[in-house]
Amino acid sequence: MKYSILSIACLFLSGASCTTGAGRTASGDGEIKLITLDPGHFHAALVQKTPYPGVSRDVHVYSPGGDDLAEHLKKIDGYNTRPDDPTTWNEIVYAGDDFLEKMLAEKKGNVMVTAGNNGKKTDYIRQTLSAGIHVLADKPMAINVADFGKLKECFAIAEEKGLLLYDIMTERFEITTMLQREFSLLPSVYGEQQAGTPGDPGIVKESVHHFFKAVSGNPLIRPAWFFDVNQQGEGLVDVTTHLVDLVQWACFPGQIIDCESDIELLDANRRTTALSEAQFREVTGLDAYPGYLARDISGDTLYVYANGDIHYRIRGINAKVSVAWNYSYPEGGGDTHYSIMKGSRAHLIIEQGEVQKYKPVLYIQSVAPDPDAFERDLTASLKTVTDRFPGIELKRTDRDRWEVVVPAKYHNGHEAHFGQVTENFLRYLKDGSLPDWEIPNMIAKYYVTTHALELAKRKPEFFIH
Repeated sequence: MKYSILSIACLFLSGASCTTGAGRTASGDGEIKLITLDPGHFHAALVQKTPYPGVSRDVHVYSPGGDDLAEHLKKIDGYNTRPDDPTTWNEIVYAGDDFLEKMLAEKKGNVMVTAGNNGKKTDYIRQTLSAGIHVLADKPMAINVADFGKLKECFAIAEEKGLLLYDIMTERFEITTMLQREFSLLPSVYGEQQAGTPGDPGIVKESVHHFFKAVSGNPLIRPAWFFDVNQQGEGLVDVTTHLVDLVQWACFPGQIIDCESDIELLDANRRTTALSEAQFREVTGLDAYPGYLARDISGDTLYVYANGDIHYRIRGINAKVSVAWNYSYPEGGGDTHYSIMKGSRAHLIIEQGEVQKYKPVLYIQSVAPDPDAFERDLTASLKTVTDRFPGIELKRTDRDRWEVVVPAKYHNGHEAHFGQVTENFLRYLKDGSLPDWEIPNMIAKYYVTTHALELAKRKPEFFIH
């Protein structure tokens, strides 16, 4: 990406139209031309960490300007100038208060990518689809029940116009999650999915994230609005989107979930994470809290409703998902994931703690009466897994416990998963449709998160001091 001091200056001018590089748009038959709308989250840049065949190198960016846009362009420039496998993206930037209207009028691309302020996202999606443009959206696509209603309208618009609307579910491409599902499909290993109880669910997924961390090797600067739940969304409707998606994807692969008949919400809870002024300053680069955060400040401390848990039944299976946000991770650590799927013959457990050196590891815990007989069945069934994932091995670590040993080549990291999701989306574009289960399951997923938030808000507020 090439841009001059003049083009950077343009980013901060209302109504300024700026192009980087030659400003051309290639026009091959069937070529995909990306639009990036109001990039405010680093996920927008991660979609472009990888080049794609059939996708134009020219990307039109529409933004109100400011720090969010500057950070986005900085990341793209980093991909273009990295020493190994640099990309060649050419960002063509329009910065101005009328950026949305300009994008809709110009229609410079046929796929809009959005990752940023979640309070605006559902409306962005609806207007973009109405203009005849496909949408690849970062999660969440809805952060409250009002947005959920709009999102259902968005899918109706997409169907009417023959467009695709798809959210970026990167966690489906994490190798231990893929293998957890793979082993659950082997009756001789997993047996039957256990329903569990509300207090002891048949499937649990937990995620721990951090406000301050590194992305693409650099400290992440977050916009101040990220800490405003009216703009970012609470924890119950943000990261839990991934977790609810994985429950459906793992337990009911390829099956349609109906939010009205297959989902029963049981309980939901929300809690805050406390940030000091110094921490807020470090992660945002700002010297003071903006006024819109005043309602969440007590003394000098900011309290963000970033944590929570949801308890629900899906087709009779008791499930629990929970998310927690800390300020930063311990040395050598990072975001972590825990999951357990309980079958009648084995439990499939993903752990990612200090013992695992903060890398996800899948374990198979036998609950069969004879662990040695179970091991014979497990070994005999392994070929089904290795046919799809060559090199996967098993290591017995206890009388009734095995570690799934995964070659390093499969651990490509969270950032690489954005490219894998985008490649999937491009295939769907070529085919002209999504799998028949994707749309109803997206609707079911956002039903769970948004309605769980409403359920949790009926309870007294709970602050962590």
